[in-house]
Amino acid sequence: MPIVVNLDVMLARRKMRSRELAERIGITEQNVSLLKSGKVRGVRFDTLARICAALGCQPGDILEYVPGEEATADEDERGAAD
Repeated sequence: MPIVVNLDVMLARRKMRSRELAERIGITEQNVSLLKSGKVRGVRFDTLARICAALGCQPGDILEYVPGEEATADEDERGAAD
């Protein structure tokens, strides 16, 4: 996936734990963990806005586009040999 989630970096910069962020924005600690690992297919704009408000940052501080990682989920599942 060409979108990289840098939530762990922002948490470290703000010296905040995942648990504290989860409590501040009203989602589970497990969901914060999934976001940090990039194992989600999407994030709601209202959730992203709450994260940015809690961390005092912009969406671009959390999400990054990395060219060259263009493989789709379908290619990952069936392999590049098809």
